[in-house]
Amino acid sequence: MPERSENPHAPRAPYMDVLDALTEEIKGKGPGDPISSEAELCERHGVARETARRAVRILREKGLIETRWGKGSFVAGPVEQGESEYQGD
Repeated sequence: MPERSENPHAPRAPYMDVLDALTEEIKGKGPGDPISSEAELCERHGVARETARRAVRILREKGLIETRWGKGSFVAGPVEQGESEYQGD
């Protein structure tokens, strides 16, 4: 099943909702500010831990956040306009 469909009523992968919410969250923060933990994301969005991890991993791969082992994830830099929607995996 494709992750993005032309049909606006088509099912959407849960990690994409978490990814969009995280992107919005970091827009209001500065470099070095913490983002929500995986546990908080799981509870807030009703998703499995791996789903939350996938969203965080994508933001990390895009260079928008950095993760410090044992500390959490933090904003790496400002989010550019148009980066809120994931473009593919």
